[in-house]
Amino acid sequence: MASQIIEVKLPEPQQKVFSGEVFPYIVSPADSSDLADINKTCYWVENNREYVESCLIKYGAVLFRGFPIENPEMFDKFVKAFGYEALPYVGGAAPRKLVVGDVFTSNEAPPEMLIPFHHEMAQVPTFPNVLFFFCNISPPEGGQTPLVLSNLVYQQMLKLNEPFVNKLLELGVKYTRVLPNGDDPTSPIGRGWQSTYGTTNKEEAEKKALELVGSIEWLSDGCLRTVTDVLPAIREDKRTGKMTWFNSVIAVYRGWKDSRNSPETSITFGDGSPMNPDVMITLETVLNELAIDFLWKKHDVVMVDNRQVLHGRRSFVPPRQILAALCK
Repeated sequence: MASQIIEVKLPEPQQKVFSGEVFPYIVSPADSSDLADINKTCYWVENNREYVESCLIKYGAVLFRGFPIENPEMFDKFVKAFGYEALPYVGGAAPRKLVVGDVFTSNEAPPEMLIPFHHEMAQVPTFPNVLFFFCNISPPEGGQTPLVLSNLVYQQMLKLNEPFVNKLLELGVKYTRVLPNGDDPTSPIGRGWQSTYGTTNKEEAEKKALELVGSIEWLSDGCLRTVTDVLPAIREDKRTGKMTWFNSVIAVYRGWKDSRNSPETSITFGDGSPMNPDVMITLETVLNELAIDFLWKKHDVVMVDNRQVLHGRRSFVPPRQILAALCK
């Protein structure tokens, strides 16, 4: 079973220890293993899925390093070996391109932009449970995909600002976004309504949008404003009993800024009241203090429990290509 792999340790801030457990859990093929090609690796996954999933729940993220996963096609095959159902990227804000199978580019926002921490698609009712990221091209500088254990964020914010946490619990949050008429590659949330809902037909887009949000409005320039129903910002993970910071509050407040969107109006409490800027600074500090920042190596794959872990993206010097697969 696990004899085919060995645990790998990295220095901080690439890996940290919280309450005696490493984060993330990092594995490589053992010298004595026969995981020499993608087919044997996928066979191992198929026969050890329960073990890997138990590690995912225990640690929150698993980094596979040194496995024979050498291109997007192999990555797609590796992900499919787990047997998950792919989650279509409907309703997400990031500009992405389909690469092969169920594999997409990750957020293609300009390299100088930092993508703040978020749970993937926390702003829509149907979000992925498991994320896979694959390093096809490692950047010469920067470009980490920082990870944070969501429960630790909740615990720390509860210590630092219990009234704010209680208000989130009581009121929830609303997300407001203006989708451009066509993709805008200059924006980290520049995915046009056509790409977001997979259609150029406005009536069909309306129907799909209203399955995900509470209200919509067509603007005179052809853009689409969407406002979600009230969504929980803090959730209990039923598998672990832990409370999680399951939202995109800081991602919206810091990252939903372009010619169409303003952070002050894009994220509010459920009653429409704004976020306190000072509290947002505190939250950002907490996230960065708790984050791990492993340096991408070519052909790395990281498997992330989206219910337990927030992720982001550091700015970088090109070239860099991280591919993603979202799973139910």
